[in-house]
Amino acid sequence: MTVLRTIARVLLGLFLLAAGIAHLSVLRTEFRAQVPPWMPLDADLVVLASGVVEVVLGLALLLAPAGRARSVVGIVVALFLVAVFPGNVAQYVEGRDAFGLDTDRARLTRLFFQPLLVLWAWWSTRPASLERRGTIEG
Repeated sequence: MTVLRTIARVLLGLFLLAAGIAHLSVLRTEFRAQVPPWMPLDADLVVLASGVVEVVLGLALLLAPAGRARSVVGIVVALFLVAVFPGNVAQYVEGRDAFGLDTDRARLTRLFFQPLLVLWAWWSTRPASLERRGTIEG
């Protein structure tokens, strides 16, 4: 199970790193579609800031040592994914196209993947010691 969690953590780290770089470059305009109009900050600033955060979190997932530090990174990543969820909801509610999500059905379907990403962040970074103590089933 440890190997599977490591693979999952590395994949999530690479995904966040790539998404962060895309925020800062080639998909900057697409990511603006996810910034709700009620956000009191400039949409481009939100995209750039979230891109930097994603790069940092992706690197942290890849580089954090096992144990408490990695667990903390997983919790921070999970909280970040919860924090950006309103942007995904706004994209659906307001019918804004981005990333090939050009129908209400596609935008709605995407919403169901965010909780899976949150669980992925938590599961892939939790300490193996919790399983050894019998606290959490593998």
